[in-house]
Amino acid sequence: MSVLRTLAGQTAIYGLSSIVARFLNFLLTPLYTSKGVFAPEEFGIITSLYAWAAFVNVVLTFGMETTFFRFAHRKELDPKRAYATAFFAVGGLSFFFTLVCALLPDAIAGGIRYPEHGQLVLMLAVALGLDAMTALPMARLRNEGRPWRFVSVNLLNVGVTIGLSLYFLAYAKPHDPGIGVGHVFLINLIASAVKFLVLVPQWPWIAAFDRTLLRPMLGFAAPLAIAGLAGMVNETADRAVLKYLLPAGLADAQIGIYGACYKLAVLITLFIQAFRMGAEPFFFSHAKEKDSAATFARIMNVFVAVCMSAFLLVMLFLDLFKWFIPNPAYHEGLRVVPILMLANVFLGIYYNQSVWYKLTDRTKAGSSISIAGALITLVCLFALIPSMGYMGAAWATFICYASMAAISYVWGQKHYPIPYNVSRLLLYMAGAVFLWWGCEQVPLEGVAKYAMRTPLLLGYVAVAWRMERTALHP
Repeated sequence: MSVLRTLAGQTAIYGLSSIVARFLNFLLTPLYTSKGVFAPEEFGIITSLYAWAAFVNVVLTFGMETTFFRFAHRKELDPKRAYATAFFAVGGLSFFFTLVCALLPDAIAGGIRYPEHGQLVLMLAVALGLDAMTALPMARLRNEGRPWRFVSVNLLNVGVTIGLSLYFLAYAKPHDPGIGVGHVFLINLIASAVKFLVLVPQWPWIAAFDRTLLRPMLGFAAPLAIAGLAGMVNETADRAVLKYLLPAGLADAQIGIYGACYKLAVLITLFIQAFRMGAEPFFFSHAKEKDSAATFARIMNVFVAVCMSAFLLVMLFLDLFKWFIPNPAYHEGLRVVPILMLANVFLGIYYNQSVWYKLTDRTKAGSSISIAGALITLVCLFALIPSMGYMGAAWATFICYASMAAISYVWGQKHYPIPYNVSRLLLYMAGAVFLWWGCEQVPLEGVAKYAMRTPLLLGYVAVAWRMERTALHP
């Protein structure tokens, strides 16, 4: 079996449950954004608080998943020691965070401009602490090649979320609307608690914790954590910053519209997430292969072709996809979708390229690139949002990710040269954008519109497949 097929298998298995979880959020969008459930301003509260949660999650896990993968593959180290050291480091930090939030929920809520929602902050904080405690056990399952156990745990979490969402939002909320958006945070808390309890048997013995190993692990992890935190600035700061840069009476509704339409880029983000789950262990295990650089380049070709096919699928049929947001009050934000989808393609390219600094132990380079991206994001957000609203946030995301991909490519070629076929990658991207733009210029409606667009989509996929079939079957 070829290495590309091996990667495809790992991506399919380890990424399956993650895809389902993210796809669940997409499928719940019609429920969340329906009339009578959450108006744009309510959905804005949910979107904003979970944007802050993304930052906290990076801090609590502190890059220890990747650090565990790296140290567990060092011949001179016992993987059990590496696992226990990483686990208890994350556990201690999570406990401290949860304790602080339990003591000061109202103060924290006021600090992020939601002073009336201290209870929501508390529920979210506890859920985040529980989630962080499950990160290392899940990473261990991946490292030990136990995909079905990994999948079953994540699917259990998904099942609990589905069941509770249907109960609380479709049944309980209409009968007790006073709780409002609190239903969402209660659902998250219960689902996180269930996952936490299921993984308790995976906890290591405290005796395996190695203080002498902790320092080098933290040294390896710190740049990754900084890079992850900067990455969250790039990914979610837009939804947090909008609260501060838009008029107070309009901010939550605008955040809600932007957050709902952001979800229509889910097909690309789902694939990127699944790819990362399988690719990171794959890159480490195949780094010493003779033709590893050529393999990584072929993977990039296939990755971009798949992403741009997803872009075409959504954009050519956006008038159908938009009804996943059934309340027309949200539809004014659809114009951000192509910008955000292309932005996420560049993000995926950057994730592919990150192999160079991880395999050469230059994790500080990754943090430097992410920090540069964060600075670009913040400058663009503050420059564009006051005049463009959430469209400025979308363009800031695009500019940031495109810049990060370019910086990483130039830097990486100096330290870990990979023969990426840049012209082919640009051809895939420009070709998809041109096909979409061209279709938008043709004034067709109904059956005639779809009769033209469907063959174009299939033709694009067929051409990309033909170009890459050698890479898929070397």
